Amino acid sequence: LTCNLLKNIDKVHTTELGIKYIKKNIDVKTHRVRKNKIVSNAKITRKGKNYYTEVDNIIITVNASSFTIITAHPL
Repeated sequence: LTCNLLKNIDKVHTTELGIKYIKKNIDVKTHRVRKNKIVSNAKITRKGKNYYTEVDNIIITVNASSFTIITAHPL
């Protein structure tokens, strides 16, 4: 189930609002860094309609149907 996110990694994207949340919550300059994090040894789980990827003390929330990065938070 979680490998579905990795199979569709090229579909992962975010919105303008998502970029604002990511920048605010984890202080990064670009969401592209987060997409790279998803494929680099991340622990991926699915709860309901979202995937949660945990890597480098960050949790990234990705909508499971649209593959939209919603937000990211430090652990």
